[in-house]
Amino acid sequence: MMNWYAYLNGLYIMLAFGFLGWVFSLYRNNVTHVDSMWSLFFVLSGFTYASQTVELTARTLIVMTLLIIWAVRLFVYLTWRNWDPHEDHRYAEIRRNNSPGFALKSIYIIFGLQAMLAWVISLPILGAISSDKPINTLDMLGVTVFTFGFIWETIADWQLIAFKHNPANKSNVLNTGVWRYSRHPNYFGECCVWWGFYLIALAAGAWWAIPSAVLMTFLLLKVSGVSLLEKDIAVRRPEYVDYIKSTNAFIPGKLKVVKK
Repeated sequence: MMNWYAYLNGLYIMLAFGFLGWVFSLYRNNVTHVDSMWSLFFVLSGFTYASQTVELTARTLIVMTLLIIWAVRLFVYLTWRNWDPHEDHRYAEIRRNNSPGFALKSIYIIFGLQAMLAWVISLPILGAISSDKPINTLDMLGVTVFTFGFIWETIADWQLIAFKHNPANKSNVLNTGVWRYSRHPNYFGECCVWWGFYLIALAAGAWWAIPSAVLMTFLLLKVSGVSLLEKDIAVRRPEYVDYIKSTNAFIPGKLKVVKK
């Protein structure tokens, strides 16, 4: 049964954190740090949900451990990647499209929206933490899927960093390593992480947490992930056209045959 009281408290905490991020953006005149805040929304929700439960179970400890490991890695990676006084081009475009008045609008366009999305996506965290059902095989499957996704996206990010730090690759396309099997292995790994969390929630009886994994998959494929990045990348990197023809977009697998 869904714990609505805990879930609503999670929303209040996330909105408050988003508000603090917005205040900081006014000082910086830059909203890029919202990327670093993303994983922290879930850590806050996890601790909030755990604080509302009567008893901390083995499943709670497992989920919180996985959540913290995932969040810390992503926070460190995104903070390091975005450590620049200039606003990320994605947010700079949003700023241009919503000016004048972006400083005020960003409280809901950027920070409020991120908080709400994180709130919905945190459903399996709530479901897993709120249940007192014993650990079962489905939990182990969820942990396995999470672990694969976490390792896969970590490798993908590491290979991308190494590629970008080589000046000779300025206009080239990364198509080696895990990037040989899909054009967005980091997003595929992230998708697996959240399906892993959902499987753990399902093991706890929280079948109703399915909107989380579905929404995350949709965002990665159609909104902030694949579609957004590939909107103009072929203009900046002409070789990407051949990469699209020869490599799966999302799910790793056998390469497609390039038709001449």
